[in-house]
Amino acid sequence: MKEEILTLLSDENYIERSIDLIAKKLNCTSSDKFVKLVRLMNELEETGQVVRNKYNHYYLPNQFGMVLGTLTINKKGFGFVVVEDQEKDVFIAPDSLKDAFNKDLVLVEINQHSDVERPEGKVIRVIKRGQTKLVGEIKKGKRDYYVDVDDPKFDKRIYVDHAHLHGAMPGHKVLVEIKLYKPILKGDVKKILGHKNDPGIDILSIVYEHEASVEFPKAVYEQIEGIPDTLEEIDVSERVDLRNEVIVTIDGDDAKDLDDGISLERLANGNYRLGVHIADVSYYVKEGSPLDKEAFTRGTSIYLADRVIPMLPHKLSNGICSLNPHVDRFTISCFMEIDQNGEVIEHEIVPAVINSTERMTYTNVNKILDGDQMLQLQYSHVKELFFLMQELALILQEKKARRGAIDFDVKEAKVIVDDKGETTDVILRERGASDRIIEEFMLLANETVAEHFKWLELPFIYRVHEQPKTKKLIQFSSIAKIMGYTIKGSLENIYPNELSSIIEASKDTPEHTIISTLLLRCMQKARYDEQCLGHFGLADEFYTHFTSPIRRYPDLIVHRMIRRYLFEKRLDNRTIKHYQEIMPNIALQSSNREREAIDIEREVDDMKIAEYMEKHIGEEFEGIISSITNFGFFVELDNTIDGLVHVSDLTDDFYFFDEKNLRYIGQRTGKVFKMSDRVKVRVASASKIDKSVDFEIVGMKSNKRTQKTVIINARKDDKKKKGHSKRRRKYDDSRFNKREKSSFHKSKHSKSKHH
Repeated sequence: MKEEILTLLSDENYIERSIDLIAKKLNCTSSDKFVKLVRLMNELEETGQVVRNKYNHYYLPNQFGMVLGTLTINKKGFGFVVVEDQEKDVFIAPDSLKDAFNKDLVLVEINQHSDVERPEGKVIRVIKRGQTKLVGEIKKGKRDYYVDVDDPKFDKRIYVDHAHLHGAMPGHKVLVEIKLYKPILKGDVKKILGHKNDPGIDILSIVYEHEASVEFPKAVYEQIEGIPDTLEEIDVSERVDLRNEVIVTIDGDDAKDLDDGISLERLANGNYRLGVHIADVSYYVKEGSPLDKEAFTRGTSIYLADRVIPMLPHKLSNGICSLNPHVDRFTISCFMEIDQNGEVIEHEIVPAVINSTERMTYTNVNKILDGDQMLQLQYSHVKELFFLMQELALILQEKKARRGAIDFDVKEAKVIVDDKGETTDVILRERGASDRIIEEFMLLANETVAEHFKWLELPFIYRVHEQPKTKKLIQFSSIAKIMGYTIKGSLENIYPNELSSIIEASKDTPEHTIISTLLLRCMQKARYDEQCLGHFGLADEFYTHFTSPIRRYPDLIVHRMIRRYLFEKRLDNRTIKHYQEIMPNIALQSSNREREAIDIEREVDDMKIAEYMEKHIGEEFEGIISSITNFGFFVELDNTIDGLVHVSDLTDDFYFFDEKNLRYIGQRTGKVFKMSDRVKVRVASASKIDKSVDFEIVGMKSNKRTQKTVIINARKDDKKKKGHSKRRRKYDDSRFNKREKSSFHKSKHSKSKHH
């Protein structure tokens, strides 16, 4: 009935909008049906889907000059409402926010006199609170305790009476739940995180701020008590015994969750037989169990500067499921016969038991491939395997390049922290030959499994990456053209190889990093879907995630369906219908949790980078101009740290912004600042709290702003000049996030970014 009501009200020619006449129109004249209709109309009104005027007539919000959207508040006090399927955000002045807070779902009345290109409005009603739990510091006021919230966009105190402190003292960082919004905010302390000065509390605060699960429920710990630590008493007769095969794992130096092993041999016909052996997590994590429910809730492991928040408890992730060397472990193994062109001509997927020959690291394998004689001698029993792996990986890379896969090759930073939780260094993550080897093998296994199930036409989950939006490509094309690169072909129906060719053309040039980053920003986010929609970035028709079930829930689901369909031969209608019903929700939850994990990882990195740069205020560095806006430009250092040079800090001349060519030009001197220019900068300021860094151009008189102006009432165009904080740039518009990790480039720090 809900859809019928909304369809009826959407008709502009429909006049009779009272509840009685709506009931008559929908044939809800009986008392039971009428009561049901009234309840449904109340629900629609409460959720902002319909509005009612003073005559008790019902309309859709847009018919009443209103919109429903999510509020994002700038730390300067104003906000914007993002409306689904609407290009322009609605500006909300501070005095028009009413009682709304950041992330609230709000009903907004549009000011009919505002510019169509810069719509303004006022909050009419909060439909749903976006933040009910926040992290902050307990402080003592004159009479009451209150929580000073960490989020700079939340500028109100949350008062906590003695009964709801639950042992929290001034100086404690806590998770507080808002229980009352009017007349003042009142809360209940749900968890004491620790003292604000304790090591790692800053990172933990961000984790809890995003409401990510840290501790496992009691039911999970009770379940894992029954899981054995070894396979000694478990029947392995129904598995393919690979314990005598040479199988190695290759991971980062500090990795403990080893979920993939590799075997490889050259066949008599000249082809390669590649085995990708993945930890059989689904054997231990049964559908519907406490472990499974918690893994579904978490969706993914989260890799932070000082810790890992695992999807599965350590007993599984670092223990029985981890492919540790010289111990028996269960795997689901995908064997592929590959010809000289990199094509998989045969494959099989089997349940197996392995005993890993060696636990290798990327560092040591890279050294072996580079000719380190001591390591070659130490690992003489597997040395030749690595050279054969390199040979096959090069063939696979060439095949991928032929089909037009885009290799962004964007630099990634690694934040180094000490045992006190303080940032000691920010370095580049190096990707050597072994990283690319594992990347290619994992990609191939993911492709092979996806294609296998696509042709079976069974319910499944895929990793999809759709074509970029035309508008974003137009933006990229115009910037690339300025730097001398032109996209060939139609932007409405572009092929990956057309974009890949630009990346290749820019290699070994100063603007390569800029081109790669800008192209990455215009890509759509990869996600999970029950339909096989292809992967644009990889130029692949079939793709899924199979290789990391320890740390990603979709991979666990793929393993579970492999077991059901292939090993147990459960192809009955009941099984198929079950997976058809649950797969859309699994895909949506997994996509959402992945995005949340990326946000947490990014926010932690930005905070620790700002903390690091606080120690380097006044120091000089070289970098390149990575992006240009109408309020200044961002400079990226060689280690990927970026900071804003505000236009007001260009003090040697009056600079005007050439929007068409994205550059700043000095009115008197004619001096130009444009993207990819190499410049020398000084660290003017850095803020761990704001997670931002500001630079000044060396040689210009300092114009450092010692006092920030509080904007009481600002228009959207003023915001672009003054209020564009780095935080908004990074978190509200991922297209312009330098460290934005494309979803199909998601890494676990010790793994390839293509997993």
